[in-house]
Amino acid sequence: MDSPILSDKNQFPTEGVIFSHIGKSKVLWLSLFDYIHASHPDVAEEWRYYNDGKSWLLKVTRKKKTVFWLSLIGHSFRTTFYFGDAAEKAIRTSALSEARKEQFRTGKKYGKIRGITVTMTKKKDIEDVKTLIEIKNSMK
Repeated sequence: MDSPILSDKNQFPTEGVIFSHIGKSKVLWLSLFDYIHASHPDVAEEWRYYNDGKSWLLKVTRKKKTVFWLSLIGHSFRTTFYFGDAAEKAIRTSALSEARKEQFRTGKKYGKIRGITVTMTKKKDIEDVKTLIEIKNSMK
C-alpha cells in the first residue's frame, strides 16, 4: 500500500498543500467534497495529526458518528469506511463494485468492524464513495 504523505506535524493540510500533493486527482477531490457539502451539509471535517501513523488524517463525521477517514497518498487520496456486521446486507445489495464487496467480506476485522478503502483514481471511485456514505448514514 502507498505510504501516507502529510507527515510534517507542523504543516497543516490547507487546500494549497493538499492540491500540490494530489495533482490531477484534484478534480476527484472537488467532486467528492462538492457532493458532500451539497447532499450532507451537516457533516464536519477535522484534520488531525496522528503520532501513531506519523501523518495528518481527515476525519469526516456526522453528529457523533465517523463517516470516513481520508489520507493523502502518492498523487491521490484514499477514503476508509468502517462498518459492523449489521451493514453486511446493505453492502451486499448495494451498487458497489464486486471488488469493494469482496474487500468487506474478506477484510481484516478490527474488533467488530471491517474496513473498505477506496483509493481515488477514477470517476467510478466517487460513485462508490457516495454509496458508502449513504450506507454509513443509514446505519443506526
